[in-house]
Amino acid sequence: MIMIAAFILGAAVGWGRAAKRGGNRADKLQYALAHGMALAVLGLFLTVLVSRLG
Repeated sequence: MIMIAAFILGAAVGWGRAAKRGGNRADKLQYALAHGMALAVLGLFLTVLVSRLG
């Protein structure tokens, strides 16, 4: 669940950054996917950490 939330949060941040820089739809999608995947990986590590400690 943490991973899904992290992906959605990353995608929203990426979309916002591309929009702020004046990007078109393709730019926004690329930023959203890149940020989403990066935060999803961090979310995966966090999920594994919580699972091992709990």
